[in-house]
Amino acid sequence: ELRHRASPWQRNLGYPLVMLGLLALTGISVLIVCFHVLELLLDDAAMPRGIQDASLGQVSFSIFGSFGAALQVVLIFYLMVSSVVGFYSSPLFTRLLPERQDTPLTKIIGNCVSLLVLSSALPVFSRTLGITRFDLLGDFGRFNWLGNFYIVFLYNMGFAGLTTLCLVKRVTWAVQAELIRAFGE
Repeated sequence: ELRHRASPWQRNLGYPLVMLGLLALTGISVLIVCFHVLELLLDDAAMPRGIQDASLGQVSFSIFGSFGAALQVVLIFYLMVSSVVGFYSSPLFTRLLPERQDTPLTKIIGNCVSLLVLSSALPVFSRTLGITRFDLLGDFGRFNWLGNFYIVFLYNMGFAGLTTLCLVKRVTWAVQAELIRAFGE
């Protein structure tokens, strides 16, 4: 219903730009993770352990300076939003979605717990994927399993592979549907 009420500008310019932006952010995320996988294979220092003696403001956490730091912030925000959307889209948790003016207290508590768990896992998630090396005063690099090469490597490979698979499936499915619609009629 919202798509039908959208203005022609929104349908013809807004939605495609948003889709291209999402594709670009997903592609950049996968490229950074693939680069991190190469770093893991070549250098032991790429492991997501804690940073020793790196005072805030004295050491740059990005190769590209301010632009890289801004890109890291945008990617972490994108991963946060996509994690929440993916969580609520999974068949197991669709019943947890709040309903307007009709959400029981147990469902509200369940949503709060779910969002708290997702937000607590985000710093470790972004550290493990190599998107950022910043600890945000949590020193998440102290987890023993973050020093295990095989776990970190498989986590990165799984993220890159599954994200690429979903991206290719979504894009090729949309292109295929449009081609069928254009040539089938």
